[in-house]
Amino acid sequence: MSSVSDTSSLNVPAARTDAHARTRPFIWSVRRELWEHRSVYLAPLIVAGLVLFGFLIRLARLPHIVQSAESLPWWKQYLELALPFAIATLSVLVTGEIVAVFYCLGALNNERRDRSILFWKSLPVSDLAAVFSKATVPLLVLPVVVLVIAFLLQLLMLLFGSAVLLKTSAGPGALWTHWPLAQMSLTLAYLAVIATLWLAPVYGWLLMVSAWAKRLTFLWAVLVPIGLSVVEKIALDTNYVGSLIQYRLKGFLALAFNQPPKNPTSIDPVALMTPLRYFTSPGLWVGLVVAVAFLAAAVWLRRDREPV
Repeated sequence: MSSVSDTSSLNVPAARTDAHARTRPFIWSVRRELWEHRSVYLAPLIVAGLVLFGFLIRLARLPHIVQSAESLPWWKQYLELALPFAIATLSVLVTGEIVAVFYCLGALNNERRDRSILFWKSLPVSDLAAVFSKATVPLLVLPVVVLVIAFLLQLLMLLFGSAVLLKTSAGPGALWTHWPLAQMSLTLAYLAVIATLWLAPVYGWLLMVSAWAKRLTFLWAVLVPIGLSVVEKIALDTNYVGSLIQYRLKGFLALAFNQPPKNPTSIDPVALMTPLRYFTSPGLWVGLVVAVAFLAAAVWLRRDREPV
C-alpha cells in the first residue's frame, strides 16, 4: 500500500508539468493581451486605411504629377514620386510606436485599477510569465503587425498607382523605379528591428512605472526623467541626463545607417545600412541589460502590488 502511494506522489510533479505544458500559460497570456488590447492591430490598420484613402484621391492627379516630374532634376523627381510612400510607411511606424508607449503604460496598471489582477493571480500563471507576455507585445507582436500592414499598404499603393499609369506614356515603371518594393521592405524590416531593440529599455521603464504607480502613469513616466534632468542642470550645470534621453530615443539612426552622399544620382537604402556597427555598439547591449533590469523590477512589483 505504501509503495503505491509513494509512486503516485512521485507522479504528481510530472503530472503538473504535463498539464502546464498543455495549457501553455505564456502563449495564452499573449493571446489574452491581444484580445484585451485590439488597438495593437486596429490603430495601425485605421491609419493605413486613412493613408490609402488619401492616396486614392491623389490618383486623379498622378498622371499629371508623373508627367511634370519628368522635366525635374533626379532628386526632385524622387521627392515627388516617393514622398507619399515614405509618409505612408512612416505614419504606420509612428502609430505603432505610439500604441506601444500607451500599451506599456496601462499594461500592468489597468489590471490593478479594474481589480482583474485578483482573478489573473488566481490562475496558474506566474508573475514572470504575466510581465514577459506583456513585454512581448511591444517587443515582438507590434513590430510584426506594423511590418505586415506597412508592406501591404506599400503594395496596394503601387498596384493602384500602376493601374492608373498603365495607359500613360510614363507607364507604371516610374513608381516602381523610385520606390523599389523589395529594397524598401528590407529597409523597413531592418528599421523595425533596430528601433525595437534600441527602445527596449524605454518599454521596460514604462512597464515598471505601470506596475509601480497607482495612477497618472504617463506623468510619472515622463516627469521623473525630466525632473532629474532639471535638477542636474540646476545643481551641476550639466546635461548628461538630457543627452542620455535624447541618445536613447534617436541615437540608433546614426549607428544603423550611413549618411547619404551630398549629391546622389540615386538612393539605395540597403547600401546605407551598417548592421555590424549597430549590433556591436555598447549602447545597444547596455540598453538591453537595463531593459531586463526594468522588467525584473516590474515582475517584483507585480508580485507585491494590490488593486488600486
